[in-house]
Amino acid sequence: MSCFNRKMVLRACGFIIFRRLVGRIPSPGNIEYLLLQTSYGEHHWTPPKGHVDPGEDDLTTALRETKEEAGLGAEHLKVIKGFVQELHYEVRGKPKEVLYWLAELKDPGTAVTLSDEHQDYRWAQLEEACTLARYKDLQDTLRAAHRHLEACQDKQ
Repeated sequence: MSCFNRKMVLRACGFIIFRRLVGRIPSPGNIEYLLLQTSYGEHHWTPPKGHVDPGEDDLTTALRETKEEAGLGAEHLKVIKGFVQELHYEVRGKPKEVLYWLAELKDPGTAVTLSDEHQDYRWAQLEEACTLARYKDLQDTLRAAHRHLEACQDKQ
């Protein structure tokens, strides 16, 4: 892709956020993923994400957007090493790329505070999260995150 075309791509960054439920079924059955339901368009479900501001690096964008959209700041999250997924799709005929990191909510009881961009949120186990997500690339990203967590669990 040429530099000219690259600038035409909308770029967004966010987090696949999960929590482990204590005292429940052993991992990975105790893992739930956070999805937010948009208050616009088709009211689709998505992890927190947003567009990169000028001069901002990708991870900073992901942290800022997660704080704005879900009320969860860097102090609430533990970023999981070795996982980043890049999605490519079109929105209204324009190419878009989204980078997702994986992060664990340190305290599973931490409250989610939605912005005006979202009308609801849900913590869901993998299969329910994939059903809510609807889009294959996001479903694949959730499954990749889950496999990554299982692999990390096996190393312990």
